[in-house]
Amino acid sequence: MLGDKVRNNVAIAIDTLRANKLRSGLTILGVVIGVSTVMMMAAIVQGIKEQIVRTIEIAGPTTFYVMKASSQTPVNPDRLPAWIRIRPNLNAAEARRIQELPEISYAAIWGQTVGRLEYKGQRTQALAINGADDRFVEVQGGDLVQGRWFTKPELVAGSGVAVLEEDAARKIFGAESILDKSVQIGGRPATVIGVYQKASNIFEPPGQGTGAIVPYEWLDHQFKIDKTNAVFIPVKPRKGVTAADAQEAVTIALREMRGLRPADKNNFDMITQDQILDTFNKITGVFFLVMIVLSSVGLMVGGIGVMAIMMVSVTNRTREIGIRKAVGATQREILLQFLVEAATLTGIGGLIGIIVGLAVGRLVTMFMNIDAGIPILLTVIAVTVSVGIGIVFGMIPARRAAKLDPIEALRHE
Repeated sequence: MLGDKVRNNVAIAIDTLRANKLRSGLTILGVVIGVSTVMMMAAIVQGIKEQIVRTIEIAGPTTFYVMKASSQTPVNPDRLPAWIRIRPNLNAAEARRIQELPEISYAAIWGQTVGRLEYKGQRTQALAINGADDRFVEVQGGDLVQGRWFTKPELVAGSGVAVLEEDAARKIFGAESILDKSVQIGGRPATVIGVYQKASNIFEPPGQGTGAIVPYEWLDHQFKIDKTNAVFIPVKPRKGVTAADAQEAVTIALREMRGLRPADKNNFDMITQDQILDTFNKITGVFFLVMIVLSSVGLMVGGIGVMAIMMVSVTNRTREIGIRKAVGATQREILLQFLVEAATLTGIGGLIGIIVGLAVGRLVTMFMNIDAGIPILLTVIAVTVSVGIGIVFGMIPARRAAKLDPIEALRHE
C-alpha cells in the first residue's frame, strides 16, 4: 500500500518537473555539481590507491628503500638543509654489504635522471633514465620482450648498454629492428641490448614515463645525479624474514660501515611500503576534504533550490491540495507526497551527478594510465545523501502543504 503511494507520488513529481523544466533543471544542477565533484575525486583517489597497492604487490609488501634523506617533499639539491648536507651519499659498497646480509635476498644501488632518447633524428620527450641492474623487474615489474639484461661485467664496468622501454623504442625506431643499435640517451651513446615492457606505475609522473634502464655505474659516470632525491637502495628481505628484522639488520650494517657510535643518530633513512601508502593517504585525504567542502556548497545550493521550488509548487497547487484533503487525504499523505517530490528532484540530480563524476574520473585516470574501479560504497552514499537532502530541505514546504486548511485551500485561486 505504501509502495503504491510512493510510486504514485514519484509519477506526480516527474509530471511536476516536466511542467517546470527551467526551475527544476537549475535546482538539479546544484545537486549534480556537488555529487559529481565528490564522485570524480573518489574515482581518481581510488584508482591511484589501487595502482599503488598493485605496485607494492609487485615489489613485495616487505620491500623497503634506503635513502640519504626522506622528506615529504623533494628538497632542492642545490640548497640542502644542514641536516641533509652533513649526511654521506649512498654508495655501491653499502649496497653490496646489505646484499651480503643473511636476512636479505636482494639489494642494489639505483639512481634516476631525465633525458631524451634519440636515433637518426627521431627523439622522444624527456623521459626517466633508470640506473639499475639485471633484477630491475623484481622491484618494478614488467617483462623483457626482446634481447637480454646486463651481464655482471657490464654492471661492474658501467658499460654503455641499455634496455629501452618498448613505447619509447618504437617512437624512435619505428618498424626498424632495435637490438644492437647505437642510441643517444641524454646525449650520451649507448648500445641497445634489450626492450622492456613496463608495468603501469603510479610513481611515474604524468607525461614522463620510463625511457631506458642502464647500468647504475654508467649513469653515475655519465650524468650528474641528484644523490639526495634520486639515488636509493631497494632492499628485499629473504622469504620468511619480516621487514622489521631486515631493517634492523640493514641499520646495524650501515651504522658499522659509517662508524656511528651508539649515541649517534642514523645518517640515512628507510622508507617502507606502508609509509609510502600512508603518505599517499595523507596527501589525498587533504584533497578529498577540500572536494567534500566544495561539493557541500553545491549540495547546499541544490537543497535551497529544492526548498524554493517546492514552496512555489505548494503555492501553485494549493487548490489541488484542498481537493485532496476534501476527498479524504490525510496530513501524512500530503506530507509524503511533497517529500517524495523533493527526494525525486534531488535523486535525479544525484544519479546524473554520479554518472558525470564517474565519467570524468574515468577520463582522468585513463589519461594518467590508471586502471580505476567504481567506488561502489561511495556511489550508494552519494545517492543516499542526495535523496536525504531532498527530504531535509523539502520538509518545510511539505509541512506547510500538509497543514493547509482544506476550506481555505479550496477558496484559493
